[in-house]
Amino acid sequence: MDNAFKELLCHRRSIRKYTGEVIPEEMLELVVKTGLMSPRGRNLPTVELVVVKDKSSLEFLSGCRPHGPGMLAGADVAIVVLGKPEVSDVCIEDCCAAMTVMHLMADSLGLGSCWVQIRNRESQVEDKTAEDVVKEHLGVPAEYNVEAILSLGMPADRPAGKCYDDVDMAMVHREKF
Repeated sequence: MDNAFKELLCHRRSIRKYTGEVIPEEMLELVVKTGLMSPRGRNLPTVELVVVKDKSSLEFLSGCRPHGPGMLAGADVAIVVLGKPEVSDVCIEDCCAAMTVMHLMADSLGLGSCWVQIRNRESQVEDKTAEDVVKEHLGVPAEYNVEAILSLGMPADRPAGKCYDDVDMAMVHREKF
């Protein structure tokens, strides 16, 4: 049995500190394509991505919420995941699948990444959500939802991974709750 995927899951961690080194374009393209290849409900085109490399935009996005997105200021790239709810009622799930596979691909390439939740989060701007702030800054049309942002960078450090032996199986119910 090949345990490469198991090892990837054990190794993957959210990385919030980056070296400042530029991510090779080939690696970025692999992460982006992976997100676009992710599973989708009825295989509908519900997910679009905005790749942000501009340092001033990364700095701006790092303040789109009061807590959590600060690592974007030090990231080399941010990938903003947009959903199209008029296309499918499961676009949120589709966006989550895209985020997950990009997160895993980034780790498999030796990149650091971190999921920044945007949907249903407050901003630091009165009467605006984090989604409103991101949409305005990036020019995202009204019919799209901003679900999340994936920060990407070369990891400055890497916390220890998790082990399958540490999984709490008491959270698993069989046949019935």
